[in-house]
Amino acid sequence: MSRFLVERDGKTHFRPMKGLELTAGQVVLTLLGIVALFAVPDITSATALSFSIIHQGILFGLAAVGLNLLLRHTELVSFGHAAFFGAGAYGVAVLSSHYEVSSGFLLLLGAIAVATVLALVIGYLVAGYLDIYFALLTLAFNQVLFAFVLQSGYFNYNDGLSVRVGGDRPSLLGIDQWLVATLGTDPITAYNYTLYYLTVVILLVMLVVTWKIVNSPFGRALDAIGQDRTRAQFIGIPVDRYVWIAFTLSGIYGGIAGGLFALLQLHVRPEPVLFVFVSGEILFMAILGGIGTLVGPIIGGIVLIYLLRLARFYVEYYHALTGIVLLLVVFVLPKGMLGTLPEISAGLDRRRQDPTLLRDDVTTIGASIRERLYRAVSTVRIIIFGVK
Repeated sequence: MSRFLVERDGKTHFRPMKGLELTAGQVVLTLLGIVALFAVPDITSATALSFSIIHQGILFGLAAVGLNLLLRHTELVSFGHAAFFGAGAYGVAVLSSHYEVSSGFLLLLGAIAVATVLALVIGYLVAGYLDIYFALLTLAFNQVLFAFVLQSGYFNYNDGLSVRVGGDRPSLLGIDQWLVATLGTDPITAYNYTLYYLTVVILLVMLVVTWKIVNSPFGRALDAIGQDRTRAQFIGIPVDRYVWIAFTLSGIYGGIAGGLFALLQLHVRPEPVLFVFVSGEILFMAILGGIGTLVGPIIGGIVLIYLLRLARFYVEYYHALTGIVLLLVVFVLPKGMLGTLPEISAGLDRRRQDPTLLRDDVTTIGASIRERLYRAVSTVRIIIFGVK
């Protein structure tokens, strides 16, 4: 037996690294996902799908993966993660506009550094708080940062900053220039495709890093903190310090995503990257994809960005569409799109074997609707007439 193959419960598992064992089905799904990611430029060129929207969705999804690290394991809800996304984006814009840095690699390092420092400061100040106080504090810091950038001449107010130096795009390790000089590729196409594949590589690395964090002793300690903070402290876990570290790590994800977003857009304005609604969207992406999954936030990011960017061309009341989707997720898919898939698959299998279960489903749905209607009528009656 190869060191990459292990026997577990009578089945052969693939072990690409220590602690990570995949069944044959999981290996196939993982490979299909990676192939699909690398094939996005070809798929979008052959279909009506938008390459730019999918790229943006992946970047916001990466920020949601970072937020999910905090949400899933410490059960702390942050309404301010756009601060780190915006810090990464503005880190790139400031370096290119004010200091004429044209290397995409250095710009991305700058984005990570700015987001890390910001996450360290905010994380230190909020790590000791819980529930609504934690959420409101993160929201407040996000709003303060947004207002500061919006009113600052250094950041060019609402007009924002360009990411071009002398009118040229940043260099992406020279790969985009090599494609233009050697293969005669259109400069815009070469830049966009190089940046996309760079994004995919970074995304895969960050997913592996996330998996390693989640399955490390540190990740187990975060789980303990999320279950019961007092008990975790009682058994010797330095709770505030661990929450601070987790908060900083989640902010770094946002900084990387924001830096790549700035390289993609080539212009950074406050509203698309720092506004508090962006924080809500990042949180929604994690919930939509499934907070109990590793790649769910990426799927949630792509789906939500598609809805936000393109629904206006197809639906008149497109603002209501995202609300309806959120309602459907809460009531029908409480574990998110990917998180609910195993339950749906198991349920379909049971009903295929025993069709009489469908009759019970109809009865259950009817009873549930009647109960919810009764509660709604009772609530309205109490609001109008008060409690008797």
